[in-house]
Amino acid sequence: MFTLLKKDGSTRARRGQLTTAHGVIETPVFMPVGTQASVKALDPRELTEMGTQILLGNTYHLALRPGMEIMNEAGGLHRFMNWDLPILTDSGGFQVFSLAKIRQISQDGVAFKSHLDGSTLFLGPREAMAIQRQLGSDIAMAFDQCPAHDAPLGEMKEAVDRTLRWAALCLEQPRAKGQKVFGIVQGGSHPEMRAYCAEALCSMDFDGYAIGGVSVGEPEPEMMKAVELTEPLLPEGKARYAMGLGTPAQLVELVARGVDMFDCVLPTRVARNGTAFTKDGTISIKAGYNKRDWRPIEEDCHCYACTHFSRAYLRHLLNVNEILGLRMLSVHNSHMYLDLMQAIRDHLDRGTFASFREQFVARYRPTQKILDQRAEHARKQQDSPDN
Repeated sequence: MFTLLKKDGSTRARRGQLTTAHGVIETPVFMPVGTQASVKALDPRELTEMGTQILLGNTYHLALRPGMEIMNEAGGLHRFMNWDLPILTDSGGFQVFSLAKIRQISQDGVAFKSHLDGSTLFLGPREAMAIQRQLGSDIAMAFDQCPAHDAPLGEMKEAVDRTLRWAALCLEQPRAKGQKVFGIVQGGSHPEMRAYCAEALCSMDFDGYAIGGVSVGEPEPEMMKAVELTEPLLPEGKARYAMGLGTPAQLVELVARGVDMFDCVLPTRVARNGTAFTKDGTISIKAGYNKRDWRPIEEDCHCYACTHFSRAYLRHLLNVNEILGLRMLSVHNSHMYLDLMQAIRDHLDRGTFASFREQFVARYRPTQKILDQRAEHARKQQDSPDN
């Protein structure tokens, strides 16, 4: 059950609570991605300590490895990965898009040629829901078809019709005890397709609704447009989930557009390349200018990486391929995302979200004037006799 606690007076932002079988989730919320029953480079203790409320797993990948026989012996996904808090499982619908070269779509579902050994895995609404029931996730996503953002209107209509037909079948399937099911709105940036899909899904009365088909290669303005087209069509009393998004500034902007839930692989993915998220944007820790920088990644961050290590040390670890380097950047980036969502919730509680949004986005995406001021400040510091 989703409880709407408060609406922001200046934006469409909302403060809420989503009650699940494994606990109450405070929204807006960010879900770290544990595709294969693990958030890359992080353990459950670290995730809990940094304030993680819910994780995301993936039906397609877990069905391949370890497979449902092992998962059943383990007693479900929570016991398998030793995670006591809520889990949301993607249905495998995104893989219909991302693995287009190794799948074949029919009216009943999608046949995938495994990227591991070439064997065939068939996923349809019945199969996807059966796997998610065995996984025992708190929130199961309906099986859908995610089309390319630039698909022709006729192709988009076929994908939406298939998504709606599969959604109805998903609701008919048995669930794990207490399991909720979310429908997924598709339609690209076509207003008529978004409205058509949202109206039909809302009539089916899902437990929550996701905005799908975003962050699939389209420019940011088009992504925002898809969310803006969809959000007003969704019921106020149900949670709203923007799938696969986004950067810190995008999260703030999407909260302002009425979204409650997010997931994204960026925090750990870019960490493995030596990139850190900060309130001033991204920085490359591997860059040469960090060689003698004894500051933490971010001065006011209280994560383990920032309270124990310097940029110079982390740069060294990354450049000599020590695992601790990518682990610490994964810790920092994940902490930054979760800390940002806590700040958003706090400002919504206090009624100060609008000013927080303006200040955060201006700092994260600075104007040329601000960039010039920062450059001048840095030059004066370099010229100071104290340096």
